[in-house]
Amino acid sequence: MDLASPEEKSKHRKKQLVRSPSSYFMDVKCPGCFSVTTVFSHAETVVLRVGCCAVLCQATGGRASLQKNVPSDEAALKVPCVKMNRKPSQ
Repeated sequence: MDLASPEEKSKHRKKQLVRSPSSYFMDVKCPGCFSVTTVFSHAETVVLRVGCCAVLCQATGGRASLQKNVPSDEAALKVPCVKMNRKPSQ
């Protein structure tokens, strides 16, 4: 590791040459019904599983914290955030 020129990820977020978001989407498996749900890493609300109403993660002010006994696949699915203005389907 060269201290004179650190890697871009280790620099401060505003001092990186190309800024990129640190948020991502991850697959979370429901502990009750074992179905996989895609959850945003910086969710601002409580994320519930639609079928069984199990709480998957809660907002903490920054990153969403996963509930205990909820397995996730963060490493396999780190998709960068792309903000989309879509109305929820009814």
